[in-house]
Amino acid sequence: MPRTTTYSQWIALPPERIWAVLGDPARWPEWNPAVTSVILHAAPGIGTTGDYLPRGRANEAVHGRFAKPFTIATFVPDREIGLEQPEPAGTMRIRWTLTPRDGGTEVSQHLTFGGASAAVARKMVGALLQTDAHTCFARLARLAGLRPTADALTVVIAGGTGALGRTLAADLTCRGQRVRILTRRAVAELPYAQFEWDGRTSGEWVTALRNPGPTAVINLAGKLVDCRPTARNIAELRSSRVDSTRALVEASKTLDRPIEYWVQAGTTAIWADAGEIRCTEGTALPDPGLPQMTGVARPWEEAFEGANAVHRIVLRTSIVLDPDAPAMKRLVALTKAGLGGSVGPGTQWFSWIHRDDWLAIVRAALGLDPTVTLPNGILVAATDFPVRNSELMTALRRHLRRPWSPPTPAVALTLGAVLLRTDPALGLTGRHATSEVLRHSGFRFRYPTLDEALGNLLPARTG
Repeated sequence: MPRTTTYSQWIALPPERIWAVLGDPARWPEWNPAVTSVILHAAPGIGTTGDYLPRGRANEAVHGRFAKPFTIATFVPDREIGLEQPEPAGTMRIRWTLTPRDGGTEVSQHLTFGGASAAVARKMVGALLQTDAHTCFARLARLAGLRPTADALTVVIAGGTGALGRTLAADLTCRGQRVRILTRRAVAELPYAQFEWDGRTSGEWVTALRNPGPTAVINLAGKLVDCRPTARNIAELRSSRVDSTRALVEASKTLDRPIEYWVQAGTTAIWADAGEIRCTEGTALPDPGLPQMTGVARPWEEAFEGANAVHRIVLRTSIVLDPDAPAMKRLVALTKAGLGGSVGPGTQWFSWIHRDDWLAIVRAALGLDPTVTLPNGILVAATDFPVRNSELMTALRRHLRRPWSPPTPAVALTLGAVLLRTDPALGLTGRHATSEVLRHSGFRFRYPTLDEALGNLLPARTG
């Protein structure tokens, strides 16, 4: 049965403005760099045919020589357009819908592969077309004429080239905010102003913080935690977070006025392996904790002290469920490979949050949600319903239509972690973390339960 993958993004424009770009498939390459070219054989409309080339030397050569033309299968001005592309032993269907919502438009991309070649086509072509989908939406918004408003925030994102940073940058851009990114290496295809820094010392990048209007800082900088827990790696995990935070704090002290909003990344792993403790914003930290968890997270938060900002929040984030993020990619891959059983005892807690709810919390922390006011201080970004590891793996198997899998003993995970160059503690430890602050501030989760979250994030069966 075919599976459909959907990506959605709210854009602060009416449908007809977005349709002016989206309704002409010939403009597809302008906002999705995975597409080299599109040639229509007639004006856009139902039944119109055309040829497109996916990017890449091999893709262009094979597709350009052997692929049959696509057909516009659905065409409803200002609402929906869909293409059907014949594939060897199958069909690719890609459809975009525009739904008016709350003073803007929800744009959704639905990609479906059917037929005997569906699995191969999804892996080769689908993965290409879906790469960095939210950044594609940001390009689409700009092509449709969206520009920052007069009272827009200038949001400076340190670590904005990572998976979560890119999604956040796109979301804020699509909402009319001005985004600037601090990065160790500029990424040419990103449609935002980028400032190179070393994450340690002041330099020309400090000009990104000096703006005539309100300025916000979101610090996500830091080495990925998915690495072996060697002394060297732990030192790098710590320095990549502490040094970059100190550099930003020192730069803020040179400004003529304080930063209006500062969201400093943190992690619920600061509580290490918390067992049955119910962790909230007021829960004491373990002493000494684990070196690769508390030993990194505590000095990371301490480096934030003295930041020159009016509104300051340390966002202790749990695992963010996002199909484009490394953590969820690994969980899905292991489950598909038949390794989707409980890990170790299976009783360890798994605190999590859906990507869209994390984005909504950040927007509230930036004062962009008039219905939610968040106080300064520590804030836990996690749903109210953590699950145990055994429940997590059962839910993943159910949503991915995988049969029962044998449990993974702790010793097997430890040995496998060596081969995968990761830390077995990521799977064997856990914590029950929820937020009292969000509850009292009136924040409402869009995806409060794991089943709701996975149902939205994983490909759905269609047909």
